[in-house]
Order: sequence, then C-alpha cells, then structure tokens
Amino acid sequence: MASIIIDDSENLEKAIKRFKRQVEKEGIIREWKKREYYEKPSTILNRKKKALQRKLMKKNRKSYDSKSY
Repeated sequence: MASIIIDDSENLEKAIKRFKRQVEKEGIIREWKKREYYEKPSTILNRKKKALQRKLMKKNRKSYDSKSY
C-alpha cells in the first residue's frame, strides 16, 4: 500500500505528486484497471494470443526492413 509522510511545511501539491508517483511505481492503478471488470479466461487467452501475433509480426517486419538495403 502506498503511503507518504507529509511535513507541516510541505506544499500539498508536492505531497500529492509524490503520492501519485508512489502509486504509479507500485502499479496500483494498473492492477485496479485490470481487475475493474471480470474477463473470462478464454477472452484473456485470446487477447494474449493476438498480442503475441502482433509482436511477432512487428519483429518480422523490422527484420525484413533492415535486410532490404
């Protein structure tokens, strides 16, 4: 859990910025968005397969472009 200690002399905006950085570093928002809605296991599998296909196509395209000199 993200937590920060605020001094009396510290500006509130700076404290909020520090808290946001801490939350982002720990990945709390990313995890919350991932769990916001239920996703069926088959949907997760399909999404991961499509992402892998896109990644491989991009890799192949880059290697093909570099060989075309």
